[in-house]
Amino acid sequence: MRRATVALSLLVLADSSWAQAAEPAAHAGWVSLLPSLVAIGLALVIRQVLPALMAGLLVGAWAVTGFDLGQLFPALLATADTYMLGALAERDHASVILFTLMVGGMVGVVSKNGGMLGIVERIVRFADTSRKAMAATVAMGLTIFFDDYANTLVVGNTMRPITDRLRISREKLAYLVDSTAAPVACIGLVTTWVGYEVGLIRDALSGIEALDLNPYLVFLNSIAYSFYPLLALLMVGMVVARGRDFGPMLRAERRARGGQVAPDSATGLVGDDELERMQPDDGVPLQARNALVPIATLIAGVVGGMFVSGEGESVREIIGSADSYQALIWGSLLGSLVAIAMSVLGRCLKLDHAVLAWLSGAKSMLMAIVILVLAWALSSINEALGTAEFLVSLLTGELHPGLLPALVFIAAALTAFGTGSSWGTMGILLPLMVPLAWALQDAAGVPPEAALPVLYATVASVMGGAVWGDHCSPISDTTILSSMASRCDHIEHVRTQLPYALLAGLCALLLGILPAGFGWPWWLCLGLSGAALLALHGYLGHRPETDPAI
Repeated sequence: MRRATVALSLLVLADSSWAQAAEPAAHAGWVSLLPSLVAIGLALVIRQVLPALMAGLLVGAWAVTGFDLGQLFPALLATADTYMLGALAERDHASVILFTLMVGGMVGVVSKNGGMLGIVERIVRFADTSRKAMAATVAMGLTIFFDDYANTLVVGNTMRPITDRLRISREKLAYLVDSTAAPVACIGLVTTWVGYEVGLIRDALSGIEALDLNPYLVFLNSIAYSFYPLLALLMVGMVVARGRDFGPMLRAERRARGGQVAPDSATGLVGDDELERMQPDDGVPLQARNALVPIATLIAGVVGGMFVSGEGESVREIIGSADSYQALIWGSLLGSLVAIAMSVLGRCLKLDHAVLAWLSGAKSMLMAIVILVLAWALSSINEALGTAEFLVSLLTGELHPGLLPALVFIAAALTAFGTGSSWGTMGILLPLMVPLAWALQDAAGVPPEAALPVLYATVASVMGGAVWGDHCSPISDTTILSSMASRCDHIEHVRTQLPYALLAGLCALLLGILPAGFGWPWWLCLGLSGAALLALHGYLGHRPETDPAI
């Protein structure tokens, strides 16, 4: 194992102002790992992402000073006036924040004006059997693809009376809601996740001097390697189509077929009054077009913006050269304006109510933005300390680059499980692991073009592992929301979903991510992992004993 001891050049105080090293050394040795280790470790212990990121940020800022005790307080100040401010001041970062706010605002308007429930009403009209009801639940989850929170709350609350009537267990409803929301939001082309993910990818790529890639294009290419989100959706489809279950879910379904949709010990997370506040006001017409048109405008605006800002002869060249941040801002702005205009002109909402709904939706994205800013700041400290360079010095010759995506997937899953936050996990790991994936391959002599698949697989492994850990975690926000919206006992939801998530995750890891890291084509890996999941579900799954509706 090769190790390097390189002194970290510092600028401590200049003209009574704080400054960081303008040209950092290759790396700061083991010290360079401390910020990320503190952030990840503390997140696992206290199960809170924000304090963990802030602690990692403080340790990193202090590390830049060489752990000079007299500079501890200036280091604390530097976390805000140097690193956070620097993250906010960068144009691309500001673009991501603006896009995230505007998409959140649009979601708030189309929820309040009845458009979201209008879409739901159209879908549930044909749900007159248990299989059709489950299919309708999945269809709604795929339709409301652009935000996992909106997806979870709308689908769970809307379908619960229907699934209760058709004797589908609350555990099954919570599973269908939870295992559709985050996977489709994670890989959707235009979602509230996209700005966050693209922002992190962009920040990670900035540390790779030899690589000049459009971060949105990297995200698009990573979708093919997003094995767990894709297999989670496949698993949901198989459960619905076959009507087969196993483990605790099978017992829950057998109980529900006997007329008891929830266990005797079931306890809800929130009361009826709290759920009621999430619905449109009484008298608001539930018209699907009030949501469909703004969503279509958002998508068309982003796609059109890519073509307007890009150059080239082929579609790939145009998208590759496009200003993705500009296109995302254009699309989200147009979608928000159309949503407000349709709400006011259609007399669904007064102008002040529409504006308040937009502000409420934007406000719901505040936590994500704070996490994003802290993650950006932590990334800049890791770059100053040379964290990626140090990891390469440790792992070169010891770790085959092909193993990295699988190890990253496991690390992301464990972090998300312990913290309950897929976003926090991505914020910590993406800026760290993407440069490492590139540097390991460069050190192994892999040509740049041949190194791209592993780079894409690493990006996908962080996001997929984060969603996997999130699905298994009892402290996950989306898991809690799924239990809440479905009125399912939370522990029962976790118990019944866990075997399904583990099965899909293991298939994704062993037959998807691992061989993809060693150069197997993504389509072959996806086919193998999908076929294995199909076979295992057929072997393990059984129909409920009493099943009149299916």
